[in-house]
Amino acid sequence: MSAADAAIERVLARLGGLHPKRIDTVDGNTLSLDRIERLLAALGNPQDRLPPVVHVAGTNGKGSTVATLRACLEAAGYRVHVFTSPHLVRFNERIRVAGKPIEDEALIALLEECERGNRGQPITFFEVATCAAFLAFTRSAADVALLEVGLGGRLDTTNVVRRPAVTAITPVSLDHQAFLGPTIAAIAGEKAGIVKPGVPAVIGPQTDEAQAVIETRAREVGAPLFRWRREWCCEPAGNGMCYAGPRWQLDLPLPSLPGRHQVANAGTAIACLEQLPGFAVPAEAIAAGLRRIEWPARLQHLGRGPLIAALPAGSELWLDGGHNAAAGQALADAAKDWRDRPLDLVVGMLNTKDAAGFLAPLAPHARTLYAVTIPGEENPLPADAIVAAATSVGIAAHPAASVEAAIAAIAGPGAPVRVLICGSLHLAGVVLSNNG
Repeated sequence: MSAADAAIERVLARLGGLHPKRIDTVDGNTLSLDRIERLLAALGNPQDRLPPVVHVAGTNGKGSTVATLRACLEAAGYRVHVFTSPHLVRFNERIRVAGKPIEDEALIALLEECERGNRGQPITFFEVATCAAFLAFTRSAADVALLEVGLGGRLDTTNVVRRPAVTAITPVSLDHQAFLGPTIAAIAGEKAGIVKPGVPAVIGPQTDEAQAVIETRAREVGAPLFRWRREWCCEPAGNGMCYAGPRWQLDLPLPSLPGRHQVANAGTAIACLEQLPGFAVPAEAIAAGLRRIEWPARLQHLGRGPLIAALPAGSELWLDGGHNAAAGQALADAAKDWRDRPLDLVVGMLNTKDAAGFLAPLAPHARTLYAVTIPGEENPLPADAIVAAATSVGIAAHPAASVEAAIAAIAGPGAPVRVLICGSLHLAGVVLSNNG
């Protein structure tokens, strides 16, 4: 760990010690915006001085949608602030200031400023991160700010922005039930909490249950809806894709992020651009942005490093941070096209996730699975539990002491293989760090 990383961790540890949990639960109605609103007030309410905001919630695809928005806006010449979570390797990844990850010295100074403003009162890790991002965004010029919801929406720390320019909700599915509720309807209700009166709400593909909840919320607050396959659509067409919205009809290249699901995510981003008032984003900029989206650990092809070097010549290594049933299905859809060589999985997960639900869609496509306990993680699902879940859905599975040990076991026979490391963004961060 570098000296800067150590300094950042020290400040975060001090602040994190002021509250027993990184994320509150719904028990006792402790999930609220009270703490962050108090700290933001002490800091001068920077959330009220941001450039136009695009606010994105959803269970799957919100990060990819934000990454696509950033790529297209930057290709059009705009300066873009971005706040996303979680980080994979370094905390700085969460806060991009006018196109670049925040510098170490600036981040440390902002965290210490938040610490002074907080005056030792209870605060969570994510609340501090959000305050630091908002401060950073008010002190550097940019044309637009992209905010990815961290958890839910209604009571997420980013939902202190009262009047965004556009809101968006990507597909809603079961995840984080302990915080958001046990059903799709309950979770959709939390996500729909970002919808604001009079603000265009772009809605990605949804189940009927989630769609009904979101539409009800929009009617209640008077938000105009722009729904997938209603007001807009984005579909593969030949070697590219076509987007059709209220005003735009575009023939575009496929997004650089692999996977069929990324077409809908790209469409959601383009629908946001179409509804973003005061911005000119020509088709040429959208096409250029789609070709160079940067979003690691989302079906990311790892073409170099010690892990791919340990596999037989002609092998492929992929990394994905998806961890719920919908993500498992998206990976399975991609695996349908991977028929030229065997697919082996290396899986690590958190103990709050439904391992069997995630793995079931992948069962028809996987030859074998090696399970690892995520190193350095507070709440890992033990490798033996992942093996049991995999076996229950019909995947031949074995525990491994590490990702490297799993790769070595897969490489043993010597024939070219395709390996997918998946199950957790926390695991993806470890892999990216160790693989250089």
